[in-house]
Amino acid sequence: MRAVVMQDSTLTVSDVPEPVPGPGEVLVDVLACGICGSDLHCAAHGPEFNKATVGAAGVELMDLSKPVVFGHEFVGRVVAHGPGTEGRVPVGARVVSMPILLREQNVMLGFAGPEAPGAYAERMVLSEPLLIEVPDHVETRVAALTEPLAVAYRSVNRAEIKDHTVPLVVGCGPIGLAVIAVLKMKGVGPIVAADFSPERRALAARLGADVVVDPAVQSPYEALLGAAATDDPARMATPTAILGQLPLRPTVAFECVGATGLLQQVIAGMPPGSRIVVAGIALGPDGIEPGHGILKELDIRFSLYYDPREFAETFAHLAAGDFDVEPLLTDTVGLDGVADAFAQLGTNPRHAKILVDPTR
Repeated sequence: MRAVVMQDSTLTVSDVPEPVPGPGEVLVDVLACGICGSDLHCAAHGPEFNKATVGAAGVELMDLSKPVVFGHEFVGRVVAHGPGTEGRVPVGARVVSMPILLREQNVMLGFAGPEAPGAYAERMVLSEPLLIEVPDHVETRVAALTEPLAVAYRSVNRAEIKDHTVPLVVGCGPIGLAVIAVLKMKGVGPIVAADFSPERRALAARLGADVVVDPAVQSPYEALLGAAATDDPARMATPTAILGQLPLRPTVAFECVGATGLLQQVIAGMPPGSRIVVAGIALGPDGIEPGHGILKELDIRFSLYYDPREFAETFAHLAAGDFDVEPLLTDTVGLDGVADAFAQLGTNPRHAKILVDPTR
């Protein structure tokens, strides 16, 4: 079969052996797969990514001495059941799944080699227990947004948002835009969003941001203070020990960029008592001033991935039409167009989510 393989930071389309489903696995034709920012980072900064995963979990995410087949935001169609499967999802059905193979040593799909390819390929194998069947009324390209929306869904869950909270989304790339969509679905607002790109700001507004800010013109934190201002004591945030009660609703920031130095900017800019959820991945060392966070009694949380319940809940909301995510989908390419799509995503701000359709 054909697949896009990455080696030495270069993407090429190659012929690779078709994967064979093992016990409890199914073979699927890939119908669509989103290009994720982590794919771009892994291609450009693979060694740094591995260094981060070794430091956090003791293992390298990728074996960079071998080809890697990316793709973890996918929809497939079942074509065959492997040994020991129950057949609960029939051949011909469309499915989404968490990108994990449940083997003796679990495989992170999208970061392994052609023997367990991600979805930048014509076919892949999936673990039957993780399959979620896609109903007929859900478009394939919309179902392909399940995984990135699940990442945002967890980020919002990590915020543990209280009543009357006003959120600030810093960075309106795919992660930030998905966070806006989840916040809108949950009825949280008004939503303040900030990005230097006019194209990204326009997408943020279409996805539900109520106040959209160009940081080159206005401070996002001043905009947040304006949106959160209240003279109603019942809606005010809990007072902090040193700075006391402020005439503000509770506030939360979602750092969705991952640029070095940005976290300290958020710490300095957010009001006392705020919560900060870090969803952007900065691979290099960074520095913060703890005194700012201590005096303000800020709560900083980091967020990554999701659990099976959050993935399933995200898909249920998507299937029910609770998300207005059409603006996220900005282009579709075939396997031969993936390398150019990577370049476009790195330079063209009009793009949010480019899908790969291996049938093209």
